[in-house]
Amino acid sequence: MRGFFMSDEELGKKDDDHKSFKNGSGLRQPNWHPARVPPRRSLKRIGIVLLVAVLVYLFFKNIPVLGPDPRMRRPSYPGSELPTNADGRPASDRTPSSLSRPKTRPAKNAPERTYNGPVRYLELAQTLHAISGTRGSMVTNRNVLFVASSLKSATMLLPIACQMGIELRNYVHFALMGRSEIDIRELRRLNGIDASCQIIFHDARPDYGQMSTDDRMENAVFRAFHHIFNYMHPQAILVDGSSDEEPFFLRGAQQHSNAKKDTLIELPRKATKRLMWLTKLDSQALRMWNKNHIDILIHAVPGASGSLIRLLRSLSNADYTSSSVPHLTIELPHDIDTPTKRFLESFTWPPAHVYNPTNARFLSLRHRIPRQRMSEEESSARFLESFWPSQPANSHVLVLSPQAELSPEFFHYLKYSLLEYRYSASSTYQHNRRLFGISLEQPLQLLDGKEELFLPSPLKSTTSGDKDEEGGEISTSFLWQAPTSGAMLFLGEKWMELHDFVSRSLEAKQDLDPIPELLTEKVVSTQYPSWLEHALRLARIRGYWTLYPGKDTAMNLATTHSELHTLPEEYANRESSKPLLAEDASEEEIEEVRQKIKTGLEIPLAPVSLLDSLPNGGNLRPFTDLPILTWDGQPAEVETIHSLATEYATGFKEKVGRCDTTTEAKLKAKENLSTQDLFCTTD
Repeated sequence: MRGFFMSDEELGKKDDDHKSFKNGSGLRQPNWHPARVPPRRSLKRIGIVLLVAVLVYLFFKNIPVLGPDPRMRRPSYPGSELPTNADGRPASDRTPSSLSRPKTRPAKNAPERTYNGPVRYLELAQTLHAISGTRGSMVTNRNVLFVASSLKSATMLLPIACQMGIELRNYVHFALMGRSEIDIRELRRLNGIDASCQIIFHDARPDYGQMSTDDRMENAVFRAFHHIFNYMHPQAILVDGSSDEEPFFLRGAQQHSNAKKDTLIELPRKATKRLMWLTKLDSQALRMWNKNHIDILIHAVPGASGSLIRLLRSLSNADYTSSSVPHLTIELPHDIDTPTKRFLESFTWPPAHVYNPTNARFLSLRHRIPRQRMSEEESSARFLESFWPSQPANSHVLVLSPQAELSPEFFHYLKYSLLEYRYSASSTYQHNRRLFGISLEQPLQLLDGKEELFLPSPLKSTTSGDKDEEGGEISTSFLWQAPTSGAMLFLGEKWMELHDFVSRSLEAKQDLDPIPELLTEKVVSTQYPSWLEHALRLARIRGYWTLYPGKDTAMNLATTHSELHTLPEEYANRESSKPLLAEDASEEEIEEVRQKIKTGLEIPLAPVSLLDSLPNGGNLRPFTDLPILTWDGQPAEVETIHSLATEYATGFKEKVGRCDTTTEAKLKAKENLSTQDLFCTTD
């Protein structure tokens, strides 16, 4: 009862609380009231508290991930506990020793995709641990990875992977992700993949893919790429970039590529017809697939509207599925023909058939202000100023003459040759560093415009597909020390060096009196632009060479027409009044000019698929197997080119650069991409 009734002593204390104080003394005053907080201040405090609470909630809800991406945790392989029925997750009574891919209940309708539990890979560990022989732990290796989520995409990728495996230049892997429950052996059987394809398969599908939400599948794709990357370090990852592939898969692949900065190659639809040449590349060349960029530069001349329009139309009809569309710069003269004006008003770049969701324009038109005709120096400087590589090792420029015409396959050959001869592991440094550029046309004359260029002897065919109608001989690509202005890709590093060389040459020409003969001699014909003379001098000094295609290949790339040929602006006044025939011309000279006018010095275009136009089964021959010609068309070896370059460079330093033993010793440390070592009189 003690808990319910108070004691007498407690009741007495309670009564004391009700007693009044007569004298007004004590703890409480007669008129005492508790202090009250003004209502307005109370509301303000309550509002502040609520605001702080909301801010704290939002901060913890949206706190950024400062550490590693949580999706980059170690993979979850079979051996851990399976999910239970808690939180609506699927349950399983299977033991770790009897794990296999989860099977969904057969139903008439597709299973409801609501599962968003932890991601586990049931069959990935075994194959990843088995590829140690491919040196996947090393950052640089020979591993190339094909990945698909959709079965339709897998059907498109597997023939490409098989052909690459047959080439034996890479370790080819194929990983299957996504929701499909098809067995890997059945996938191989349906697509005709046997042991000869040399493909290493990986099952990177998560558990309960059929029940998983798109968010879980996207997370599974990202994590699968991360785990594969740690074991394999693929140099290139190839996926189907068309709408046949699952959107969640492409999102996860792109997210991982952005996180790891690896090479993700998104192949277009019908890649098996257009891009089979990529199977010939090694892993190091494929690694540079997205890292190199090509610009196109056209220097228009007055009175050549028909040629320019023909060139631009051929550019628009070309196939650019192997890369992003190049930026196009057209240098226009002061006087623009009316047909050219009208054509440029409706000309769009990129072409309409190229996928361009942002409607971005990659076209620059540059119109010259001075009315007077340019001199050789002004023309060279203006042309070279039209392009500057942002990344010298990866930015290159394709120079096109208005008289050129291109085939639809030209860009495929350009990228194929660039990746093979500039970036592949098989291109030796000795040959690689001498490569000035890649020509799309095959020259028929020396640069003096008079003598015929005798091409290297055809090679004996090594395969049945190489034989022609004349008896088993095929034309071969070759290296020529002379560059060209018709249709040639200049490497970014060499273009920067040419910039510096022309700048210093023009300065030396102004400062030196008398002007050395090496700066005034005219080796290149006036039918070519003046900047080509400087390019030839640099090639002779450094021992550079240009890669030219064989005749059979050149017919599928480009040609330079002669029927609408217009002289460069800097030489128009000088040469236009000269007749083709002298008054005392011989019968042989008359016949020669007649044949030249009738047929023209050009190779007609006969477009076929790229691999069909290449000898040796579509494989590009290594540098060491290509014949070499000196600048004047004489067959030579690498040692001969080196000795000729050393001799010419020594004479140039003495006569133009004013170098002696003392000054040359100070310039031993040559600045990169510079010709400072050739000029001792300039800073």
